[in-house]
Amino acid sequence: MARRETGTHPVDTRTARWRRAQRRVWRRVRRGAVDYFRGDGADWMAFVVLFALVPLFAFLTVLAPPWCPPTALVIPVISGALLLRPSSLVLLYSAAAAALAVESVVLGPYDAGPGRVTPGCVLVVGAVGAVGLLLAQFRARVGVPWRRGGSMLFDLRERLKVQSRIPALPDGWHAEMALRPAGGQSFSGDFVVAARTGDGKRVLEVVLADVSGKGMDAGSRALLLSGAFGGLVGSLPPHDFLPAANGYLLRQGWEEGFASAVHLVLDLDTGEFELLSAGHLPGMQRRSGLGRWETKEAEGPLLGIYDGAKFEGVRGVLGRGDVLMLCTDGMVEAPGRDLTDGMDRLMGEADRLLATTFSGSAWRLIEAVAKDRSDDRALLLLWRE
Repeated sequence: MARRETGTHPVDTRTARWRRAQRRVWRRVRRGAVDYFRGDGADWMAFVVLFALVPLFAFLTVLAPPWCPPTALVIPVISGALLLRPSSLVLLYSAAAAALAVESVVLGPYDAGPGRVTPGCVLVVGAVGAVGLLLAQFRARVGVPWRRGGSMLFDLRERLKVQSRIPALPDGWHAEMALRPAGGQSFSGDFVVAARTGDGKRVLEVVLADVSGKGMDAGSRALLLSGAFGGLVGSLPPHDFLPAANGYLLRQGWEEGFASAVHLVLDLDTGEFELLSAGHLPGMQRRSGLGRWETKEAEGPLLGIYDGAKFEGVRGVLGRGDVLMLCTDGMVEAPGRDLTDGMDRLMGEADRLLATTFSGSAWRLIEAVAKDRSDDRALLLLWRE
């Protein structure tokens, strides 16, 4: 039979609840500290070093105020904002506030001479600390430490470059690919995906895409789309690629969720090719026998505009000595100038450069035609000897 307790005082119940709450808080703090110090060694090492710098700067300020002013505490505060987690940063800021209080008591009133703790010093350290805490909270939300963020971005940029490489071609075929982001940035809204497909890998499929936006704004979407397009190329029949890409963009629900693309399917044995376009610029073919350029314009709407879009291709043959050129609108678009004029200038400059050598022609064409444009630029050249 259960024993019935009597005579329990309400104060005793409140005390017991308070003690249980204290124990829960202590367990959480201890568990967090153990996880912190068992994690990345650089985290706790940075915390220890920066925490030790606070009393060191306070000691130097007391000994030589003119040489080490109270605002020197900004150094560990800024470093902590870049290296520490928000929880550790609060402890560091508490130590900095305590150091300022000790300095003000030891050195005396702020109007007693130089090097004292003035309201301006407190305001500067507090403002820097507030900004640093916001940065630390943002890093915590993203989940990427500051010291690793640069290496992650570098890795993403290299992945885009790898995906833009044209695979090795058989004898008699040459390819040149050049990509330049807007404003000298590292990321571009233009990208290329290429693969050898078909029986015996005798078919070259290349997708040149231009995502809405430019530079860093479009770089994240270009990275996502390049991975998706890379998985679709070769996995679907050529005529199913653009409809599948269009459906993929529609499912993303982006505010600026459209892109243009051109899909080249080239038979490396016969030179026969087909271009399928989604609102992209026409392809340009130089016929060596005729000594002039021809445009190959396929029909199709932009990707991500509406469901059920149809894409009609245009066919051609790359004979011996012929050149096929594909580009994004950053190569030919300029304020106050028609796209046709830009394409004519590009083809004329390509005639001049290709008369000397094919190697490096894509980069030289960007330098000659669209060096200082405020848009991403991409250019692909295919040449059959």
